[in-house]
This record gives sequence, C-alpha cells and structure tokens, in this order.
Amino acid sequence: MEKAKSAPQAVEISLKKLDLNFDRNSKSSNLIPSLHSSRLRVEKTKPPSLVSLCLGVVGRHLEDIIEDLSEIAVNFPADIKISLAAIARRRKLLNDDVIISLADSSWEILDLSGSDVSDFGLAKVAEMCKSLRAVDISQCNKITANGVSELVQHCHSLETLRLGGSPSSEATARRCLGLLKPKLNDVEGDSWEELDTMEIGHGAQSLRWLAWPKIDEDSLEMLLTECPRIIVNPKPSLFGFKGTEVPKEALSDVALDDPIVKEIDPKTWSICQFAPKATSQALSSPSELSIAEKFRLAFEERDTRLAPKRAKNARQHQRRLEREWMMTSTRAKALALASQATKSLHGRS
Repeated sequence: MEKAKSAPQAVEISLKKLDLNFDRNSKSSNLIPSLHSSRLRVEKTKPPSLVSLCLGVVGRHLEDIIEDLSEIAVNFPADIKISLAAIARRRKLLNDDVIISLADSSWEILDLSGSDVSDFGLAKVAEMCKSLRAVDISQCNKITANGVSELVQHCHSLETLRLGGSPSSEATARRCLGLLKPKLNDVEGDSWEELDTMEIGHGAQSLRWLAWPKIDEDSLEMLLTECPRIIVNPKPSLFGFKGTEVPKEALSDVALDDPIVKEIDPKTWSICQFAPKATSQALSSPSELSIAEKFRLAFEERDTRLAPKRAKNARQHQRRLEREWMMTSTRAKALALASQATKSLHGRS
C-alpha cells in the first residue's frame, strides 16, 4: 500500500521538475510559455497611470493656460514639464515663451522639431539645460546657425543632433558645418599629444551622431573627411557590442519625445491632426484605417449632418406643446384673453 501511494507522488514530482525545466528554457524554446512571459503580456496591457490621464486633460486645454504657464509650471517636476513640452509641440503651440517657461536644468533630451522656437528660445534653453545629450531642431524654420552655435557652446554633453526636414532647416544645417569641423589654425605647440580638445574645436566636442536624412553629397563628403568622429544618419546596429550600439535618439524615423508621451492618450493632440512620425505613413491611407475607426468617423459625419434637422424638429415639438397647452389649459386661455384685452385697451388709448 505504501508503494502504491508513493507512485503518484513520484509522478507528480517528476512533472514538477519537467515543468520547471521548461520554464527555465523558455527563452530558447517556444513550446510552453513561461510565467515570466505571461507576466510581461499583462504589463503591456496595463491601464495608463493617473499622472498620464491628468496630463491628457491639461494638454487638451493647454491653450487656455498658456499665457500663465510661466507661473503655473514653476513647481512642476522635470518629467511633467517635458511632457507638457511634448504635448505643446504636437498641438503646434511650442514657441519661445512656452519652452523657456518649461525648461528644466535636468533635461537630457530636447525635441523642438516643427515648432516656432527661434534662436532666442534655443539659446535660453541651452543656458539652462547644459546636460542635453540629444536635440532635434528639424523643420524649425526660425532657428539659424547662430542658435546652433549657442547650443554647442553651452551643451558640452551633446551627442546627437537632428537637422533638416524643410528648405530653411536644410540651409541652416549646411551653415552649421563650420561649427563641427576641428579648428586647426593658430594652434600652439609642436606635438599633437600636447593639444587640448578645447583648442581644436569650436564646440560640439562630444557630438557623435548626426541625423540629417536629406544631406547633400558635398556636405556628407566634408563630414566624412574632416569630422570622422561624427556618424551621419546611423542605422540600427545588428550586434549590440558595447560602444558600437546606436542610441534610439539617433534614429530619425522615431520622434525624439515619443517615449515621454507613450502613456498619454493621442486624442490629447488629435484636434491639430498631428500624426507621430512612426505612424504617419500608416494613417495616410484611409483604406488602412481599422473598422472601428471607420464606423466612428461615419457616425461623427452623420451626426454633424443631421444636427440642424434635429434642432429644427426640437423647435417644432416645443411650439406644438405650447399650442396644446393653450388649447387644454383654462388658465392659459384666461391669460391669452387677458393679453388680447390689454392690447385692445392700449390700442384705443
């Protein structure tokens, strides 16, 4: 009897060991999903945080508080400020006043692409945020080489810079090439080993990645020849060896501030019909919209078209109720007769 009882226990123990081995090897085998992978799937579908929901509400009404933003944002944490800056950029509200009001000294990335920020705003932010590692000024038509010069002079940790995207920004990028070339004239000393980094560069000594999608051949050749430390338009590395991997900030196909607003509802800035860089092509064709989105757009169109008719029917219904009340209510008839008598008396007098 004892042997009969111990057999199921042995089987159970063997199954537990087998399941444990499968769970340990789940990374190399897809036969049985592990508890760790299922836990990851649960985390991916978790609801947005309360902070993200609040930022979405503030973002929808950002234009109402934008005049007093400098006073409101004084006590905001750095992550809240940069989230509001990302929303303002998508709402087409980002300018010098807004970015200066929100700038925080702890910022390491700055996305101004497609905004109305000028040289003045960029210079002020560079003075306050000297720890910037990645900056995107693509499609900024009000930023010139003077603003970029201020940026590289104040931000000595700058590693990634995004340029171009519009005719004006392309011209600015070409004018900025002189800021990136090493300065080899009037250098004292007979040995290269004795030279200091500050003596051979105007600025941007730490710049390594340059995202300029439409760079011309002459500019590219100049950078490859005279600035070999700078990699232009880097591609994602296939092997993640230390020191060779390309940071996400240097890949121009993804917006620089996308990770900041990943939990915020895109409807926050949808009133400006802003499409993130990563999904702009997917939404460009109406045939690629989901069925639910098509139904929603069709319902909104029908609701807008029938709104005047509903208002007219409501007015007619109200007048019909008033006439019925006049016909059935004795008090209403008395009031109507008294009104007519008053009018007739005034007419005789």
